[in-house]
Amino acid sequence: MTLSAAAPAPLPVQPPSGCPFDPPPEFGALRTEEPISKISLPDGSWAWLATRYADIRAILGDLRFSSDTTIAGYPLSGMTGGATAGEHRGFIRMDPPEHTRLRRMVTREFMVKRVEALRPEIQRITDELCDAMEREQGPVDFIEALALPVPSLVISLLLGVPYDDHALFQRLTGTLLSRTVADGERGVARTELRDYLDRLVTAKEAAPGDDILSRLIVEQQRTGEITHDDVVSFAALLLIAGHETTANMIGLSALTLMRDEESAGRLREDPALIRGAVEELLRFHSIIRNGPRRVATADVEIDGHLIRAGEGVVVAVPSANRDEDVFPDAGRLDVCRPNAQHHVAFGYGIHQCLGQALARVELQVVIGTLLRRFPALRPAVPVDEVPFRTDMSIYGCHALPVTW
Repeated sequence: MTLSAAAPAPLPVQPPSGCPFDPPPEFGALRTEEPISKISLPDGSWAWLATRYADIRAILGDLRFSSDTTIAGYPLSGMTGGATAGEHRGFIRMDPPEHTRLRRMVTREFMVKRVEALRPEIQRITDELCDAMEREQGPVDFIEALALPVPSLVISLLLGVPYDDHALFQRLTGTLLSRTVADGERGVARTELRDYLDRLVTAKEAAPGDDILSRLIVEQQRTGEITHDDVVSFAALLLIAGHETTANMIGLSALTLMRDEESAGRLREDPALIRGAVEELLRFHSIIRNGPRRVATADVEIDGHLIRAGEGVVVAVPSANRDEDVFPDAGRLDVCRPNAQHHVAFGYGIHQCLGQALARVELQVVIGTLLRRFPALRPAVPVDEVPFRTDMSIYGCHALPVTW
């Protein structure tokens, strides 16, 4: 496959048919024939597309590729990353040293030891939701019953967000992450979410509690290190990232194991394998299907291709995680794969996902509990009737009817 520089192809997206777990098939050909190629963007511009594991790690680990969406040439997606000059941005859209300074303020909240201390609470939440599932008669929507509430309850608890408001922020984040809504609708949702979080932070400024946002206010905002708007941006980032991605990974992981009785049986027989299986599921699914994105701030050569300053780059994480040179037989789920933890599902480099330890524990707890409590869990509809999120930037299932 050769993509003409004069007429770049669009960015490959998950097709509405075919295997629902596989990334776009074009990635395989590109990795072999043209691992650094050009793609067209919705606004008529173009960007480089990287599809090979080694090149993607090189790009994400190189500080000459910026995450700053205000730099000319950044390949905007039209979704949550579309900040412009003058608009308040979260730290994931910044470069060092500002990125480093702000990220450090919340890093401790998501350290492995601190997250592991939450495991009993995450188990309690999961057990209560499973109890409610067991009481239901007939098929239930697994996404609504378990996949979404677990991370939503956990991140609401950590941030001090009333869980009664979860329907509001689920609706708003769904709009922000959609590839199909109009820009005006997305802008309204972004404003509505920010207004809600602005009110929430204002309330915590008056009466801080025992949560991440309150600690930011007491320890950082009141000392002048950050502003009210910074705390609001932290809240938006953590709220969206803290439930949307994990919820979809839980749904896809459960569906995968329902359809793979051999893997599910191995995990039931030896629950110690679940930690490694979670890494393999993260590799296998790679739910961020159209990024991350960067813009070069200097001329950089990657695999013999000169990427000039001001040119945008899209790295195809699902393609990297299916690279046969790194993960032999990459299209097969292997819950005992020895190097699954080398995946880049959480990114790589200084912008690697802040909440990855939390996501891992949530996945481990939910998968282990499902295998133990619902050994007969199965889809209530044929897989081709499951509404997959082909219209969203984060892949998963809009709904997943199950029975047992």
